[in-house]
Amino acid sequence: MNLSIAQSILAGALALARQRNMKPLAVAVLDARGAIRAAASEDGTSLHRLDVAVGKAYGGIALGMSSRKIMERAENQSYFVAAMSHITGGRMVPVPGGVLIRDAAGALLGAVGISGDTSDNDEACCCAGIAAVGLVAETGA
Repeated sequence: MNLSIAQSILAGALALARQRNMKPLAVAVLDARGAIRAAASEDGTSLHRLDVAVGKAYGGIALGMSSRKIMERAENQSYFVAAMSHITGGRMVPVPGGVLIRDAAGALLGAVGISGDTSDNDEACCCAGIAAVGLVAETGA
């Protein structure tokens, strides 16, 4: 995941949000090792909105599944997800809006996390950003 791709994912996600007149978003694009490659908070986001976006993406990287799937797992295996949250220093946010980024062959390139609107809208913007660069979004839906 290079910087140019990460910035394009971010721009594509925000473009959909503005097209649909969503609430202000925070977007974080992480590479496959969990490092932030691009991040932005629109005017009007709350103080920790970007932290939530990072947590959605980071959880996906940590467990190899979307934050939607982590939420489902939390509902069935709350002790496991709580332990993972502890192991990662509380950096996981198990609600939709964190989507894995894969190439056409299925290799994991990173994850994008978005926070600010409904979780489903956040996830839709993740998918739009990933599609904008011709990569594959894995939502688990």
